[in-house]
Amino acid sequence: MGDIKSALEIAMEKVSKMEEPTEEEKLQWKYVPEGEKLAGRYLKEKVNLLAELNNYDEKVRKFIISGASGILARNISLPINDHVKQNNKKAMDGLKVIKKDKVAVENLFSKIRYIFNHYEEQGAQQKKQAYESLKADLGAKIQQALQQQMSPMMGAKIDVEKQPQFQQEWRKIQQQIDNQYISHLNEYIRELIDIP
Repeated sequence: MGDIKSALEIAMEKVSKMEEPTEEEKLQWKYVPEGEKLAGRYLKEKVNLLAELNNYDEKVRKFIISGASGILARNISLPINDHVKQNNKKAMDGLKVIKKDKVAVENLFSKIRYIFNHYEEQGAQQKKQAYESLKADLGAKIQQALQQQMSPMMGAKIDVEKQPQFQQEWRKIQQQIDNQYISHLNEYIRELIDIP
């Protein structure tokens, strides 16, 4: 009968069969996280991204840029308030600095800006209409329920917006509207990350 091997022995055999990582892989493992940290510092502090990149040797710079561009692109989100708008601008400015294909970057930024404008105009209008519709529908349902119960509250003014059911439904509707924009935005962000 054959020997039964322990999990450790099996794992050690697999490790011994693995190839040594290439020099390229070692550089990637070391410098992509450094690029991510650089992007984080850039977004939080006043860091000159170009000057920081020039501190690195040419052969590792592409890994730094790869890490940084991933973080910068993923920090672009729907402009729900002024703080997010400022963060978007800073992330986009950083991407303009580090990406080589400036035309492709600007083309994607145009598409992203279109999404932002549409979100702020039509998205806001959609939300307003959905809010009023939900308020009217739920108000009518509450009044109908009170009538059926012959409640003494029948005809009383009830603040529908304060009802937990209204709040829950409103959050769902907002999320549905936002998700339409987020899915397009995420597609452009993936494309941005892939641009050299």
